Amino acid sequence: MLRYILRRLLQAVLVLFVLSLLLFAWLRSLPGGPVDAMLGERATPENRAAMRKTLGLDDPIPVQYLRFVDNAIHGNFGTSTGVQSGTDAFSLFWQRLPATVELSVFAIIIALATAIPLGYFAAKRHGGLLDTGSVVLSLIGVAVPVFFLGFVLKYFFSIEWHLLPPTGRQSPDLNATRVTNFYVLDGLLTREFDASWDAIKHLILPAIALATIPFAIIFRITRASVLDVLNEDYVRTAEAKGLSRRVIRGRHVLRNAMLPVVTTIGLQVGGLLTGAVLTETVFAFPGLGDALATAFTTRDYPVLQVLILMAALGYVIVNLLVDLAYAVIDPRVRTR
Repeated sequence: MLRYILRRLLQAVLVLFVLSLLLFAWLRSLPGGPVDAMLGERATPENRAAMRKTLGLDDPIPVQYLRFVDNAIHGNFGTSTGVQSGTDAFSLFWQRLPATVELSVFAIIIALATAIPLGYFAAKRHGGLLDTGSVVLSLIGVAVPVFFLGFVLKYFFSIEWHLLPPTGRQSPDLNATRVTNFYVLDGLLTREFDASWDAIKHLILPAIALATIPFAIIFRITRASVLDVLNEDYVRTAEAKGLSRRVIRGRHVLRNAMLPVVTTIGLQVGGLLTGAVLTETVFAFPGLGDALATAFTTRDYPVLQVLILMAALGYVIVNLLVDLAYAVIDPRVRTR
């Protein structure tokens, strides 16, 4: 198991190294570059030259790359020029992170709580009404764009029926106490339960919109995997031995069917930031996705650097954890 973990850690380090090279090359190939972003397009050539010297852009490329890596390790990405002008880009990342983590956790909980049971029962009733209806629902989840579903949810649940708030993380007149900047958790820690409930109400619509694609993919993988396992000889043998349905379901069907599902969950968790860009923009949810969209439109390179690099780091960590979970579920993986 130790060799397996070390091998996966080395692979993760290699992936981060390649990603840092790609990000470094991409940022320096953009039109205008960081000098235009900081000084504007009407800056004089003298000012541009002075800024290039200050930023070290006249140094050889290897020197610039090593400086870039050193700054990234120490969290020194510069100050924001568009998202929140004058704020340290790394501090901005930590300010926005709790909102996206809350949203992503709610979205993945919704996706897992519905997709895995539905996928299992759809496979058990293969060809029936539940199976057909679930497959159609999953196709809708994949086909409908996240931003369009977000606007539809806002129109009906917020504007027409006034059931849920349309934007933001919490009602501005609530004056809730902040401890961790995770609004739901803060309400529980300070016993301000109305603040927690208000934050949950603000999470429901964006979380549903964000959960549609993970739901559809996890449902389809679960259904297909359970169908394969149900036809295996060891399941029929367990049924012939007279084992209870609970034992067959837990020990022989779900345990083996979950292997591809766990991998899929890891990929979906890592990819939630992609959907969060659109979802947070539609619901004016002040998280990393909203910051990323604003950084692109305002050419805020310091914020772009930290968001892309940290998103890649999060993706690598999540998939590393999935690989370790895979090895725990199926010990044969450790020897491959």
